[in-house]
Amino acid sequence: MEWRNLWRGVVMGITDLIPGISGGTMAVILGIYQRLIEAINGLISREWKKHVLYLIPVGLGMVAAIFGFSRVMDWLLANAAQPTYFFFIGLILGIVPYLFNKIEFRRTFTPLHYGLLLVAAAAVYGIGLLRAEETGAIIESPALNEFIFLFFAGWLASAALILPGISGTFLLLLLGLYPTVINALKTFNLPVIIVVGAGIVIGILLTSKVVHALLKRFTIGTYAVVIGMVLGATIVIFPGFGGGALQLVLSIVTFLGGLAVAVFLGKMAHD
Repeated sequence: MEWRNLWRGVVMGITDLIPGISGGTMAVILGIYQRLIEAINGLISREWKKHVLYLIPVGLGMVAAIFGFSRVMDWLLANAAQPTYFFFIGLILGIVPYLFNKIEFRRTFTPLHYGLLLVAAAAVYGIGLLRAEETGAIIESPALNEFIFLFFAGWLASAALILPGISGTFLLLLLGLYPTVINALKTFNLPVIIVVGAGIVIGILLTSKVVHALLKRFTIGTYAVVIGMVLGATIVIFPGFGGGALQLVLSIVTFLGGLAVAVFLGKMAHD
């Protein structure tokens, strides 16, 4: 059991709380994306025990972060959204050169791969144009039809772990369920948590098979799409500039801090 992945799970869990940031993006940054997909895909194979042992520390870290940091991230997004988003933009951009170097793009990329990258970035940006406010009444005691809706919303949100650049919390926001899920985490509303969680788990298991097959058969093309989605995510979460000089200075500082953290994480994860 690789307990050093516990902190990676914590980082992924924190980012999954933020609309617009994908846990899959963070898995790429932390250098465990392909191994994570292999482990999830291997849960229904003969070597399932090995994959379970790999996933336990990551999963524990994510669960602990989601429950432990939900109030912190809620406060940051309410009181310091611009600097917070600039930190994550710096974090994401800081790892992109590593991704290009990992697949030796100067040697392996063809015009097709550059085209896939641009299409993937545009697709994520297009999803980002569907911005929604935190609308929707908080569901505390769901009826049967609401339980079904919550389950399939969790299924869609599973894309946050599997697909870099697509945020599960952003999808929940579009469906009007983000306030409900955050409230459930704050108040430990088990029925809501269990139903949404079940949808996420089943969605992850099914989606991982597709991604695993693509990584195995079309490695360079898949990485081109992943890089495009990661770059598209920075456009989606860009908050603009506002709030005066102090906000601008704080945003620059947090952006540089994100770049520094990306370099640090890159060395820890890939050396």
